[in-house]
Amino acid sequence: MKENNIYNLKSIAIVYTMAMLFFSCNDNYKRVGEEAQAKIFPQGIAHNFSLTYTELEEAIKKDSAAVSKVKTVLTSQTCEDYDNLQFAHKIFPNGLHVAFFDENNKKSTVVADYGIIYTAVSLVDLRGNVVLSSHDGKKIETSQLYYDQNKEWMFTQEKFKFTNPEDGTVMDGEGMDFSKNIINAHKTYGIMTIKEEEKVAQQ
Repeated sequence: MKENNIYNLKSIAIVYTMAMLFFSCNDNYKRVGEEAQAKIFPQGIAHNFSLTYTELEEAIKKDSAAVSKVKTVLTSQTCEDYDNLQFAHKIFPNGLHVAFFDENNKKSTVVADYGIIYTAVSLVDLRGNVVLSSHDGKKIETSQLYYDQNKEWMFTQEKFKFTNPEDGTVMDGEGMDFSKNIINAHKTYGIMTIKEEEKVAQQ
């Protein structure tokens, strides 16, 4: 009987001790080495700036002047520069506005709520309310758009709306890639003719 009481007391003590350890455990482990999350800071922050990219129309010859041509103008409220990292990039947390000029100096624009320029691979990632407006009135609206600067090629996997004033149509779809003269829609939901709707409204 005495042995049973001792056994029961030991069992209660073990359960009590385990419960105390369980409820008093906190994650006080200090993570070091690879487990520690490294703090990343930009090497510079610019506010309310405008960046103009130009190209020479012809090679500079000795003792002569050359005319440069504006190709792109980028404006933004904030730019965080992370070009000091191994995978260099710049972040535009408050959005950006980019104006493109073609060989005939005709301007197209793109605006977005958020943007990242991956400097190492010349890739631009635009997010939020992305609106691309061409000089001839065409407009693409989507939630994310990528731009390959080297290939001058844009693409998205998200839903989009494409307005074409030339033939008076609006096309809704999902997934699209396009360059200067080629547009390839991956999936379309339908095309609405604006001109026909305008005629009906007038009648």
